Order: sequence, then C-alpha cells, then structure tokens
Amino acid sequence: MPNSELTVGQLSARSGVAVSALHFYEAKGLIRSRRTAGNQRRFTRDTLRRVAFIRVSQRVGIPLKTIQAALSALPEERTPTRDDWARLSATWRSELDDRIKQLQRLRDGLTECIGCGCLSLDRCALANPDDVAAARGPGSRLMVGRPRPYAGGVCEPAG
Repeated sequence: MPNSELTVGQLSARSGVAVSALHFYEAKGLIRSRRTAGNQRRFTRDTLRRVAFIRVSQRVGIPLKTIQAALSALPEERTPTRDDWARLSATWRSELDDRIKQLQRLRDGLTECIGCGCLSLDRCALANPDDVAAARGPGSRLMVGRPRPYAGGVCEPAG
C-alpha cells in the first residue's frame, strides 16, 4: 500500500468521527499518532479499528477510562487480530450482562411508572420517601442493583 498512514482528516472521514473527537481520544491515550516534520498527525490504518471499538464501547456505556485500559492491553507493534479483540471483549461480558439487566429494570420500572402517571407515589418504585436511598451512596441509587423489598412494602432495586 503506497500510503499506509492516514491524516487526521482522512481518519475522520473514514471513521465518521469528528476531528475534535479524534484529538480528544488521542489526548486521553485511546489512540496514538506520530508527527511529521511539519508537526502534522499521522495515524496507522489500524487506528480505524480502534476508533470503531471506542465508539461501539461508548454506545454500550463503557467509560472512557475502561476503554483506555482495554486498548492499552492491545499490541502496539502490530494490528490487533481477531483473537486480540475477542480476548478484550470477553473481559467485558459480565459487565455488559449487568448493564443489560439494569436497563431492563429501568425499562420495566419506567413503563410501570408511566402507566400509573406518577399519581401513586406510595407504590412507585422510583419514589424515595424520607430519602432512604441516601444511605446507598451518591447519585441515583433506585435503579441500580437487584430488586428487594423495603419498609414501605414496595420492591425497589437495591444499591
């Protein structure tokens, strides 16, 4: 192949990712480039696969820090193989299964909540009387974890 490297503009056009996002990925250590004598970025063609992996990972909710750690385990001296990618994705299987379960609970809880029109706060799994969820930690805790009964008799997800 005459030109085995891509400019940032070419990488953007081929990947469908904005140049600014590519710069951000590089700053976060997700992708790497070399600089020409004129200080222009040049990316190896396997960067297209890495960018695709980053985008798909983000779509399923994997944090950038986790993506960076995974990508750092891939070989830098060669294009990652199918086996490399399979090993990497296998490490996320249980995390993705947990995310699927959380999303199903969220979907089912929202359907129930929307169905009642939020008029029955005493029965709503999303209600938080007396801020009992605060003991579970910061952020939204009601849709995280496994369902369990609480003092009000309603099953709500555990933290």
